[in-house]
Amino acid sequence: MEYFSEEGLEKLKQELEELKTVKRKEIAARLEHAKSLGDLSENAEYQEAKEEQSLLENRIAELEDALRNAVIIQKGGRSDVVEVGSTVKVESARGEEVFTIVGSEEANPAENKISNASPLGQAFLGHRAGDRVEGKTPGGSVEYTIREVR
Repeated sequence: MEYFSEEGLEKLKQELEELKTVKRKEIAARLEHAKSLGDLSENAEYQEAKEEQSLLENRIAELEDALRNAVIIQKGGRSDVVEVGSTVKVESARGEEVFTIVGSEEANPAENKISNASPLGQAFLGHRAGDRVEGKTPGGSVEYTIREVR
């Protein structure tokens, strides 16, 4: 299962549509042009376009799989327990921080959106305000006290 907010799911659908319509056509045109240049065995432009086509088709397959297994994060669930979609205010030796628990496709540490599958996300899941949890971060283990769950 892949967890998504409604906005995140919509972004994925838009990316998939763009790749299937616009990008596929662009690569097909590049391949046709490269073919017209002659000998394909030593044609770097053709090889490059084929590699890009392979990467594109892999990404399309990845997105289609994610959409098939998508679960939309329901807002307004149990707000007292940390779950996917929760925003958590925590306190540690580093001070106060606010994290939002999201699915792995939407994770963005720079925006404090952490994946439910990450060590820190997993540490918070299932806990309530007042609980102390130990989270693994790139800088080592950090003890957090959950102050608020929204």
